[in-house]
Amino acid sequence: MPLPKAELHLHIEGTLEPELAFELAARNGVELPYADTDALREAYRFEDLQTFLNLYYELMAVLRTERDFEDLADAYLARAAAQGVRHAEIFFDPQAHVSRGVGMGTVVDGLWRALARGQEKHGVSTRLIMCFLRDESAESAMETLEAAKPYLDRIAGIGLDSAEAGHPPAKFREVYEAAAALGLRRVAHAGEEGPPEYITQALDVLGVERVDHGLRCMEDPELVARLVRDRIPLTLCPLSNVRLRAVDTLADHPLPAMLDAGLLCTLNSDDPAYFGGYVGDNFHAVRDTLGLGKDRLRELARNSFLASFLEHDEELRRRYLAEVEAYEFP
Repeated sequence: MPLPKAELHLHIEGTLEPELAFELAARNGVELPYADTDALREAYRFEDLQTFLNLYYELMAVLRTERDFEDLADAYLARAAAQGVRHAEIFFDPQAHVSRGVGMGTVVDGLWRALARGQEKHGVSTRLIMCFLRDESAESAMETLEAAKPYLDRIAGIGLDSAEAGHPPAKFREVYEAAAALGLRRVAHAGEEGPPEYITQALDVLGVERVDHGLRCMEDPELVARLVRDRIPLTLCPLSNVRLRAVDTLADHPLPAMLDAGLLCTLNSDDPAYFGGYVGDNFHAVRDTLGLGKDRLRELARNSFLASFLEHDEELRRRYLAEVEAYEFP
C-alpha cells in the first residue's frame, strides 16, 4: 500500500498517455503525425519548456467531446489512486480548447463526469482549478473567467501556467482581483523558468495562496524567510524539473535544502505522461536519489494535505492526515 498523499500540481491534459491519445484520435478521426505509440513516446524528449509545450498543445487536438475529457480524467484518477493519491486538485487549460472550437461546457462537464464519481470509484476526492495561459493576453484571461461563470459550482480556483519567461504575474492582476471577488482560490506557476521576483509578484500582486513550482525562491534568502514565516505552500515537481532542464539532474534538486529551510514543500507530477512519472514515482525518485528518509517522506505527504483547499471539509482533511500518521513504511 503506497503512502497516502494529495496531488496539488497536475495538469489533466498532461496525463494524456500515448495509448489514450491514439484511441481518442481514432474515435474522433484525428490523424496524428506519429506512426505508433512508440514513435510518440520517442517524441517525449524535450529541450526546454517551450519544446514540451509545442507537443503538449499539438496532442490536445484529440480531445473533442465530453466523453474524451471524461475518459482522460478517469484514467488519471485510476493511476493516481494506485499510487496513493487520496485527494487531487486538478488544473485544466480552457483557452487551449476554446481556441480549437471546443466549448467551456464540453471541457468542464466532461471532466466533472469523472471527478464527481472519483471518491466513490477511486477513493479520490477532487477540486478543479482553471488555469490561464500566461502567454495569451490578459484580456483573453478575463474573457475565460467570464465564460466560466456558469460553471463555478464545479471550479474551486484559478491558476496561471504555460511559458513563464517574459510573462510576469503582474500582467494578470485584474483577472485575479475579479476571481478573488468571486470567491475563487488563487494559485500561480512562478519561479520555475522565471526569477524569484515572479514569486514575489504572484504573492503581492495576484494574492496567491500557493506557489506552483517556486524552486528558484532559494536564490533569495529574504523570500525564503517570508515563505517560511507565512507558511506559503510550494508545489514542487522534481521529475518535471529534470525533464525540462530546470535542474540538470535529480541529484541537483534543491528539495532537501528547501525542507531544511522550513519551507512547506509538496511533491507532485505536473504532466506525468510527458515527464516520466506520476506522483508516487516522484516520491520514489527523491527517496532513492536524494536519500530522503521516512520522516521526510511523511512530512511531504502531511504537507500535501495541509496545503490542499479542503477548508470546507476539515473532517476529511483530518482523516487524510490521520492516514499519513498511521502509515507503516514497508
